[in-house]
Amino acid sequence: MVSSIMVSKIWGYFIVIGIIFGLISGNAIKINESILTSCKTSLDLIMQIFPVIALWLGIANIATKSGLLQKLSNSLTKLLGPLFPEIPKGHISLSYIASNIIANVFGLGSAATPFGLKAMSSLQELNSDKTKASRSMITFTTINTSGVTIVPTTIIALRIMYGSIDPTKTVVTTLIATSLATIAGLFFDYLFARRYHE
Repeated sequence: MVSSIMVSKIWGYFIVIGIIFGLISGNAIKINESILTSCKTSLDLIMQIFPVIALWLGIANIATKSGLLQKLSNSLTKLLGPLFPEIPKGHISLSYIASNIIANVFGLGSAATPFGLKAMSSLQELNSDKTKASRSMITFTTINTSGVTIVPTTIIALRIMYGSIDPTKTVVTTLIATSLATIAGLFFDYLFARRYHE
């Protein structure tokens, strides 16, 4: 909650500073044009992305109600244990983390967010020092930020919107990039965790 308010304030400052700078530099007309153009672009973007996201959210809903998502989460939970040594075996936070990762894997960022929030809330309950992020919270943030994605839904939708001949062409490169980011993130997370826990 605090971080979202902070991000909103930062973007608010950026917008205000940009408008003031534009007025000072004599670009008031361009500011007006940008505001009107960005409204149309935003609406077009929403209309293009919505069907793709709706499709994948529908698939995710079917996977949830059929129990497939829970089975995948249970399987992944066993693999997550070594990455989160602070979390007791069988704790609910591992299920939330697993569900978040699976949703991200399928490019369902909007579906992953509630699981991520629940995971953080659950990890905070286990945190002995409420004023600082625990090792598990940092590790989870690292994984969530790098977010390995097999189906980059938003990117595909954007490429369709701008008339790409092959909208799914970036799937392989996206998978490589996010995989390397996850591996690098976990590597440095492990190094720092060892350094500060010695």
